[in-house]
Amino acid sequence: MASNQQMQRSASSMGTREKTYFEQQREALISEIAMNFEHVLANINKLNRSLEAVTAVGNEFSSVEALWSQFEGVMAREPDDAKTSEGEGQGQGQQGEAEAEGENAAAGKS
Repeated sequence: MASNQQMQRSASSMGTREKTYFEQQREALISEIAMNFEHVLANINKLNRSLEAVTAVGNEFSSVEALWSQFEGVMAREPDDAKTSEGEGQGQGQQGEAEAEGENAAAGKS
């Protein structure tokens, strides 16, 4: 119980005494640091909103990017690949023409 009374006396004497120069400067610096932290937090939130907006705009171009990628893939094919696919198509066309000529010749003989 005696220790509680001593604590109360020391607390009451600390409350009435003036702050030292060190304590005043410390409180001023702490308040300045707190204010700067608030500014940093506000700027981080602003940056976050800006990054979200940039990401949203980027996502709007995903379909355009897919189309250009597909176009690039078509244009990047080797000319030999294009010729072989054309040759196959022409070969099929020539076979169809030959069959048609054969049918016409058979019809002409009858």
